[in-house]
Amino acid sequence: MKSVGIICEYNPFHNGHLYHIEEVKKQFPDYTIIAILSGNVTQRGELSVLSKWEKTELALTFGVDLVVELPFVFASQSADTFCFGAMRLLNYLQVEAIVFGSELGSIEPLMIGAKTQLQENYQILLKEYLKEGINYPTALSKALEKMINIDIRNPNDLLGLGYTKEILKNNYPIKPVTIPRTNNYHDENITGDISSATSIRHCLKENHSIENTVPEIVKQYLTHPIFLSDFFPYLKYKILSEENLDKFETVDERISHRLKEKIINSNSLDEFLNSTKTKYYTYNRLMRMCSHILFSFTKEENQKLQNIFYLRILGFSKDGRNYLSKLKKNVEVPIITNYSNDKENYLELEIRITKILSILKGNQFLEEEIKRKPIIKRDITE
Repeated sequence: MKSVGIICEYNPFHNGHLYHIEEVKKQFPDYTIIAILSGNVTQRGELSVLSKWEKTELALTFGVDLVVELPFVFASQSADTFCFGAMRLLNYLQVEAIVFGSELGSIEPLMIGAKTQLQENYQILLKEYLKEGINYPTALSKALEKMINIDIRNPNDLLGLGYTKEILKNNYPIKPVTIPRTNNYHDENITGDISSATSIRHCLKENHSIENTVPEIVKQYLTHPIFLSDFFPYLKYKILSEENLDKFETVDERISHRLKEKIINSNSLDEFLNSTKTKYYTYNRLMRMCSHILFSFTKEENQKLQNIFYLRILGFSKDGRNYLSKLKKNVEVPIITNYSNDKENYLELEIRITKILSILKGNQFLEEEIKRKPIIKRDITE
């Protein structure tokens, strides 16, 4: 029962993701490929332009064997929390390795960086940089560069660093493996057949062509994408009507007044974020705040959900189904396949988010979330 894990958002699924899966197949032939997939909200606080079910269908189509949802409480957070949740799931799923993209293209500097992060001297230096008003990713990079003279600042390297740190910190029996990333994660311009998800989303927003950047089958799902910016009127109402914004996860008291002040004269989400951001409160950090406010995700609720109590299965192939059957004998947490077998109401937060999204996405979107069972990829011999 050999398996390898990948952690993904597929926002949207593009040629780079296809390359990733194909490389995993080459390096780990005959392994069951397990994907930990963020659902309808992603790590940057943005809505996914593909639904979790569409992403699952595509993952199975292109070679993934088992798709497991990363809960919103981890999927919509900064890198450390995102990595904690994803790696905990992969450990429950008993994978032998995780394969991720990296700008550095080598595991050695990430391993050295992860070991350094677990040292007390690193924590002291990190806090010193944070006191200077530097945002967390920059403070992290500066602390590591000063201590080990390794520059780790690109998004995929930072996530890879987080995955590796979780492996070392928890003594997970999982091997981290990198594949080189060949494009800029933040680039808003199409750069060829393999372009960033950021550039593709930018083109979708501006109604520009995304020709050759995604597999042909993906295009049918991208006709009417919805973004967090489409919910701006609801977000504006929420921010202005709530007395205490700092009760929401990722919102602190220092920024609460600024949020209320800046949103009054803002007519769009971009206008609001650009007028509100500072060196400390970055665009992405504010996006996550907006997502948490919109979905009424509080600090209290976050504290209650800090551990992962279940595995929610979104889809599987024949190999994935066989893997699950063997896993059930000794898995530590319950396996949930739909709302009807969610005995402890673990999915209560997910359904609340879906209800809010259905304001613009329609009742069918909500109905699908409640009634749909895991997607089964049929074997051509069946």
